[in-house]
Amino acid sequence: MNLFNIREAIVADIPLIRELTYKVWPQTYSNIISKQQIDYMLELMYSETALQQQMQNDCQFLILFEEYIPIGFASFQKIENNTFKLHKIYILPDQQKKGSGRFFLEHILLHVRKENGKALQLQVNRFNNAKLFYERMGFTVIKEADFEIGNGYFMNDYVMEIQLK
Repeated sequence: MNLFNIREAIVADIPLIRELTYKVWPQTYSNIISKQQIDYMLELMYSETALQQQMQNDCQFLILFEEYIPIGFASFQKIENNTFKLHKIYILPDQQKKGSGRFFLEHILLHVRKENGKALQLQVNRFNNAKLFYERMGFTVIKEADFEIGNGYFMNDYVMEIQLK
């Protein structure tokens, strides 16, 4: 049985978040988008400056541990009324399919409910197998959209949502 625990990340954790990102992102997206787009997006969203700005703009970051080993991270925030957005949730590839993602997402859903959240939204690349995980967790696709991110690149995503009771 795995012993997972979660703690809130702080600015001092940015190097750890970046380390985890570089262990997850290339494997997750190399068959979906070009190496050039991966490099661009890593700089855009995961540079030290970008992560600091996200934290300053009320994105809550969490780090997931198995025992004392960091195996993933997530970030989310309230975006409007009682709707929250899960911006990021990544688990190391060798730690996936062991219940860690479910544990992590259930923790986030509980937190959102405690904040009177009525819905949690996320975006997932249309070719990312994680869509199936989110569907199993109760999310449904509410729209398909292409988000321009600069440099001629787009994120071709599904916007998914789960209604909270």
